[in-house]
Amino acid sequence: MNIRLEQPIDWLEVENLTREAFWNVYRPGCQEHFVLNQYRNNPDFIPDLDYVMEEDGRIIGHVMFSKAQITLNDGSAFPSWTFGPISIHPDYKRKGYGLKLLRYALDRAREMGVGLLQMEGNIEFYKHAGFDLASKLRIHYHDEPAENEVPYFLALELIPGYWGNREGTYCPPPGYFVADAQPDVFAAYDAGFPPKEKHLAPGQLPQFCKSCGKPLSKDDDCGHNTDGSINFDYCQYCSASSI
Repeated sequence: MNIRLEQPIDWLEVENLTREAFWNVYRPGCQEHFVLNQYRNNPDFIPDLDYVMEEDGRIIGHVMFSKAQITLNDGSAFPSWTFGPISIHPDYKRKGYGLKLLRYALDRAREMGVGLLQMEGNIEFYKHAGFDLASKLRIHYHDEPAENEVPYFLALELIPGYWGNREGTYCPPPGYFVADAQPDVFAAYDAGFPPKEKHLAPGQLPQFCKSCGKPLSKDDDCGHNTDGSINFDYCQYCSASSI
C-alpha cells in the first residue's frame, strides 16, 4: 500500500474512482466526481492535502481537503477546514483502507496547522478517526436549528485548544454545491463517462417530487422522460401531467 499526493496525470482516473465509489450511494447517480473536478481550481482547495492511495498497482482511494469557516455568534468568521469526498474503490471497501487513508491525511493536516475539521458523515465510521458530534463543540449546522443534535454533522479538533470553546454555525463551502448551481455543465461533464444506471435505493438522502413534494423512495415512484428513462425529479403523476 502506498499513499502519495495526487498528480495531474491521476485526475481522470481519480474522478472515475470517485464516481464508482459514490454511484447510487446518497442519490440516484452521484455528483462527487464533478465536485472534485471543479474543486481543483477553487482557491479553497489544498493541493498539499490531496492524496491518493495505491494498492496492487492501481489507485484505489482518494481524499481531498478544503478551507472552510465557521460564523461565530458575533458574526465574525473563524477559519476552519473540511474534507471530502473521500473515496475507496468498491472492490476494496470494508477492508480498512478508508480508515488508513483518513488517518494518514489527518496526521499530515495536523502537521500543516489544520486545527479544526467539520464534515457530514456517518459517526459509526468516523468515530474511529476521532470525530464526534459537532454539537458537543457548540458548532451548529446551517441547515438545522441550533438546539438540535445533528447526528450526521461531525467535528474533530486536530490541535487541542484551537477552537477555544467558541460557538458558531458552519455551512459547507460553496464549491460543494457546484453540481446544483451548474446543472447543465454537470450533465455535460457526466455524459463523458461510461453509462451507468441510476436508481433510488434505501439509505439515500430523502428525495421529493419537485412539483407536489411527494416522497420518492423507489424507482416506481418516479415518472419517466420521453426517451423512457426514469425522471428522478418528479413523481409518476406530475411527470405525466407535464408531458
